[in-house]
Amino acid sequence: MTGSKAATSRVTALDQARLLLAQVKARKAPEDDMDEGDEGVRLAPVAGRVPSVARVQQALDTAEVDRELPTHPAVSELLAGASLRGGSAYSVRGSAALVMALMAGPSAEGAWCGVVGVPSFGAEAARGLGVDLERLVLVPDPGRDWLNVVAALVDALTVVVVRPPGEVTSGEASRLAARLRTRGAMLIVSGSWPGSEAKFEIESNTWTGLGDGEGLLTARRATVVVTGRRTAVHTRRHQLWLPAADGTIRSAEPAKSSWQEEWPDQIGAVG
Repeated sequence: MTGSKAATSRVTALDQARLLLAQVKARKAPEDDMDEGDEGVRLAPVAGRVPSVARVQQALDTAEVDRELPTHPAVSELLAGASLRGGSAYSVRGSAALVMALMAGPSAEGAWCGVVGVPSFGAEAARGLGVDLERLVLVPDPGRDWLNVVAALVDALTVVVVRPPGEVTSGEASRLAARLRTRGAMLIVSGSWPGSEAKFEIESNTWTGLGDGEGLLTARRATVVVTGRRTAVHTRRHQLWLPAADGTIRSAEPAKSSWQEEWPDQIGAVG
């Protein structure tokens, strides 16, 4: 790709993200949908009608600041029962499926989501985990303007996923953090991010399904290390099926037996 063509592509991605935001804010909402073939920004391809900009307005109208967001049960367990928070950033290292799980809770409840800088994003896999593709905006290649594209989408969408092309400075993170708090949006970063509300990292994992050199991978049991700023999280490890053999994401922690649950009470009763 030549320099001029690359520059045009970057401008197109940023301009289209800003255009989407401007159309939403102005409530102009044309009847025609965005062209799926537009370069830079596109709505995720799904069966049937592609949603118009008018439907993005629903997300903008219902945005709230400093709110709890619907949370996938497996993610809630990783956060020791806490919810995801609007106005916050979360970082994930080592698992695209976990990124999708963080998206799934808000998306299943009607939130609009955006994915920036992830050309290999698996839309069908996301659908299987509960992400509504009719409310998903994709920006596969934002180029050097990726941070501005993210900022523009944060103004209109509830959840924005980004894979930064390089190291993010504290200043860049701080500027976007102010925008997140203002809009009550949530940022999910595939990689490192200064000042994350919580960091999720795959420490180790084991695949099942393979025999002696043959068979199909059916499930992944992962040890997820979660480090958070809030008292409820701190640093903890949790076993998670990522995914299980049935394609779901859920806890892989062994269930407590009845005597384990009753034993502390019995000790207390004895004194």
